[in-house]
Amino acid sequence: MKVVIQRVSSASVTIETEIVANIQGGLLVLVGIEDEDSLEDINWLSQKIINLRIFGDENQVMNLSVKDIQGDVIIVSQFTLHASTKKGNRPSYIKASKPEIAVPLYEKFVEQMELELGKKIQTGKFGADMKVALVNDGPVTLIIDSKNKS
Repeated sequence: MKVVIQRVSSASVTIETEIVANIQGGLLVLVGIEDEDSLEDINWLSQKIINLRIFGDENQVMNLSVKDIQGDVIIVSQFTLHASTKKGNRPSYIKASKPEIAVPLYEKFVEQMELELGKKIQTGKFGADMKVALVNDGPVTLIIDSKNKS
């Protein structure tokens, strides 16, 4: 699994004209799933994301996690994180999982993140044409690949 984590002061997801997710302060997590991903990837990433110390403490030092600040999280599926751009100018998405594999893993990831955070997580809609809006706070943006744990 690949994730792009953005610390946000606000974020939302709109599908057609309906706002389906909206937070004030926390994390926007874009997640890309490939066929080799497993429950081990989900568990490792969930713990890593929830416990990342990327929020400022009383001295504005990044010592606090999203859990520490009781922040919110939006998770959005994003198959384009697995794009290969080595040949030509048109990205290939061959590594991205098809919905029959990706959807159950995505749902399990959301469920595990809710368990780790201790509250409901908002999401986009898998496979939908979404408009994601955010105010990146910092800016702080991290990219994590569960296949590169060391």
